[in-house]
Amino acid sequence: MKKKHFTFIAIFLIYQLLYSTTIPDLIKTSGGSEDYPNAGLLIIFDSTEVDVQESGLSYVYTHTLYKVLTTKGAKELNVIKYGYDPLSAYVDIKEVTVYRKDGTIYKPDLSEICDYPAPARMIYWGAMEKMIEVGRLEPGDAVEVKLFKKGFTYALLYDDEDDKYIPPMRGHFYDIVPFWSDDPLLTKYYSVSVPEEKLIQYRFYHGEAESSVILDGHKMKYTFIKRDIMPIKRERSMVALSDIAPKLLISTSPDWEAKSLWFYGVNEDYGSFNSTPEIDKKVNEILKNAKDEMDSISLLTHWVADEIRYSGISMGPGEGYTLHSGEMNFTDRCGVCKDKAGMLITMLRSAGFESYPAMTMAGSRIDYIPADQFNHSVTIVKLSNGKYKLLDPTWVPFLRELWSSAEQQQNYLMGVPEGADLMVTPVSAPENHFFRISGKSKIYPDGTLSGEFVLTAEGQSDASVRRMFTGNYKTEWRKSLEKELLKIAPQARITEMDFGKPYEYLESNIHITIKYIINDYAIVTDDEIIFTPLVASNLFKRGMAHLYMSTNLEDRKYAFRDRCSRLVELNETVELPSAGELLPLNLVEKAGDDIASFEGEIDLIDNTFSFSEKIKLSRRIYEKEDWKSFRDVVVAQKEYATTPVIIQLKK
Repeated sequence: MKKKHFTFIAIFLIYQLLYSTTIPDLIKTSGGSEDYPNAGLLIIFDSTEVDVQESGLSYVYTHTLYKVLTTKGAKELNVIKYGYDPLSAYVDIKEVTVYRKDGTIYKPDLSEICDYPAPARMIYWGAMEKMIEVGRLEPGDAVEVKLFKKGFTYALLYDDEDDKYIPPMRGHFYDIVPFWSDDPLLTKYYSVSVPEEKLIQYRFYHGEAESSVILDGHKMKYTFIKRDIMPIKRERSMVALSDIAPKLLISTSPDWEAKSLWFYGVNEDYGSFNSTPEIDKKVNEILKNAKDEMDSISLLTHWVADEIRYSGISMGPGEGYTLHSGEMNFTDRCGVCKDKAGMLITMLRSAGFESYPAMTMAGSRIDYIPADQFNHSVTIVKLSNGKYKLLDPTWVPFLRELWSSAEQQQNYLMGVPEGADLMVTPVSAPENHFFRISGKSKIYPDGTLSGEFVLTAEGQSDASVRRMFTGNYKTEWRKSLEKELLKIAPQARITEMDFGKPYEYLESNIHITIKYIINDYAIVTDDEIIFTPLVASNLFKRGMAHLYMSTNLEDRKYAFRDRCSRLVELNETVELPSAGELLPLNLVEKAGDDIASFEGEIDLIDNTFSFSEKIKLSRRIYEKEDWKSFRDVVVAQKEYATTPVIIQLKK
């Protein structure tokens, strides 16, 4: 306890040196809502001091001072809450002090700290939260919090009470320290003391910080300070904050190859992928009609994807980097990404394939300092040509891919016996994710539109449409299709529809045919016909995720992302009640470049109107410089969807 107390005092003394003042004075001079008009809270300082032991176990002391600026901020700070996993971490709220704006000081009773199961959905691993209520706060009040933590984020196998707090790579330490904040932060301080014989590598990304390295006894102390951190104004569809905001990565691991070898070894030693007679029997059953190597891999991948439910339950020791045994996963028929990946590895090995696990980061980039920036586990299999192929049974239920292309341009690390460096998933060609609607219709003299269209899609586009069926009750299937048409024309009536067998997704890509009648769709007079082509009207928008992107920004400050690369092809021919002349439309015929492109064409021959559009989006993640062409493409398609066609009839 003396050591912990000393550390908190040491941190406070640092701030006294920085500011040459007391905490009450800091609160008074830090500013108010007039200085930070869009903020509810001001963080005067946020201090973290880490003491790393020889085993890799770390003791973490944090000291934070918040100031309430608005009633909204007061509500946010009314409860102090910290989440942790008791399998691998320990948290102790050491002290909470409330400084009232009238000068009085109040300390909540720490015996009233609540320690309770954290709210959970789909993953139930016994996560906990510690919480203490500080009472009613007012603008001008401040709250000081001192916290002690030990342990790490992920749990692994352990033998006794002390070992469970030691990180998976015993003897090693890493940290990922965000130097950004959703609230104005005047000073952020981070220091880590590491045994002097441990080699540290670190890098500060997306900005600069004051830094120092000193020898403190038998430990090297690394310190980083950054001041006046303001919230980053987010842009819709931007990449993750960790990809653009200031952050520190620090690690004792020498390189990613060392992590790869460790990840391979820890799962092999545990026997994560040992098969059983029951698993072997199921594998033989699945593969009895397999045609070739890729067919076998596909059948096993999709069995695991569809038959192992995504639901993480507490299975005791072993959560985190160690994949649960194939026997456990096969028996329980449920698990999280690592369990589904492990189940597939077990079945592939049972079938005679060479297969291993890999780690990746869904949603953001992994930077090169080997700090463990992972949140997802997948499978790799070695093909007969010697190349590894990525498989993801978590993200491909009812998807006609073995690896979800929503994960393209994403870093990953294989756990293989020869070791591997950090790699990146390839871009998937837009043609692999086509979305096509082809229509033929007729406008009658009373303005009624009747006709049919055929929708086909593949890859991620197929999945977006197919989810109407696989994510819905069968009794709702027809209604779901009707809604897509009613969004465009509420008076529409479907006379016939055919959508095949949505659950037989491996047999064929999605294929939907709809015949319809829409009364009062077009305006038909003696002089003109006015209408918007149905297929051009963003029909089945769910298959064209780019149309949900806001085009309000003319320029972007940050990179941005779509769901997937994509090819969209729309066309329709419309028979008119009379021949006429197409009045000029202010629509572009071409937009964009090789990154994102649009081609549109409108024509009228006698009484037959036709249009076509082709949109090609080449990737999932785009640089900010790509925004102009991407935006131009989206704007062009939206203009085709909202600009009425006017045909002047011949007398």
